[in-house]
Amino acid sequence: MNRLNFIIFFSIFLLLYGLINYYIFFRGLHAIPAGSPMRTVYMIAFWVVSLSFIAGRLLERVAITPFSTAVVWVGSFWFAAFAYFTLAALCIDLLRLVNYIIPFFPAFITEHLARTKAVLVIGVSSVVVIALVAGYFNAKNPRLKTLAIHIPKSADSLKTLSVAVASDIHLGTIIGNGRLNRIVDTINSLHADLVLLPGDIVDEDLAPVIKQNLGETLRTIKAKYGVYAVTGNHEYIGGVEEAYQYLMDHGIRVLRDEVITVNGNITLVGREDRSISQFAGRKRKPLQELLANVDRRFPIIMMDHQPIGLNEAVDAGVDLQLSGHTHHGQIWPFGWITEAIYEVSWGYKKKNQTHFYVSSGVGTWGPPIRLGNTPEIINLRITFDSTGSL
Repeated sequence: MNRLNFIIFFSIFLLLYGLINYYIFFRGLHAIPAGSPMRTVYMIAFWVVSLSFIAGRLLERVAITPFSTAVVWVGSFWFAAFAYFTLAALCIDLLRLVNYIIPFFPAFITEHLARTKAVLVIGVSSVVVIALVAGYFNAKNPRLKTLAIHIPKSADSLKTLSVAVASDIHLGTIIGNGRLNRIVDTINSLHADLVLLPGDIVDEDLAPVIKQNLGETLRTIKAKYGVYAVTGNHEYIGGVEEAYQYLMDHGIRVLRDEVITVNGNITLVGREDRSISQFAGRKRKPLQELLANVDRRFPIIMMDHQPIGLNEAVDAGVDLQLSGHTHHGQIWPFGWITEAIYEVSWGYKKKNQTHFYVSSGVGTWGPPIRLGNTPEIINLRITFDSTGSL
């Protein structure tokens, strides 16, 4: 991303983030009686917490310390709390507006406003805290999902292929060695023939990954035919060339608009992420160009981080496309938004002869929580025709 676009993007983000935080702040302050010493405590605590994520990221660029890590963690939880406090405030204000037009609030509310406000603050805050705790434990425990897929093509002597898929790990301050070790252990327990990582392996800044030496843990992933990945938008956000080199140096073969052959006859395609145009000012290769010299009689498996334009894969004769990116919204109710944007927000779909699987991802971005979906590692059991179409 060029400097001007970055400045514009970051300025818009800060403006929106600041305005919404001010809205939450104002609604919370309005619930505290005038003259109460809690107002001062609330004002200080609110702005310290709400600015902690940005402050933590800036501190990490100077030096990664226990303090910067703690600040990032606080800010990451605030991202989720921020979303739910905003939704709660909007719902309450909508009810107030309706009541202003058509009064319907009962007397125990209208005659005891101060008590009603206090109850609302305590109630909403309690629900948000419970949601954060539940979402945190949900995010920490990825599920193993097994999916059987049949590709009606011959792979010569190979009749079955076991593939482990883990998208959107988001390695960094939040997803460190503890979480990564559990992910790797789960992958290795599958004894997969092939391990595929469809993008967003690195969160953003590579420094926390290097600091924790996460590459050495990645190096322990085992698979008969190798470990392959593609770039995601977060590799581009943090610096794609540095992330690419780091992954390659630690045993992850990153395919960037490349086609390789697995076991002599299975074509594996890795597409560059769509963010290449935004961040690098380049275009990725058209899929038909990538597959120009591929023998379509044999199975074609493709990784493309963002599940956009599925018909391109169908028209190109891809047998299986694996994607991630959406997180299925990560926190409820944002899965409704990803369902509206993407043809497949999470799960399996077949179009003509092309299989698609869009993973919700195994890690998290921003809030270290998941609600309304589960983190997952997929074990694909792919079968091929013994006779095929040769």
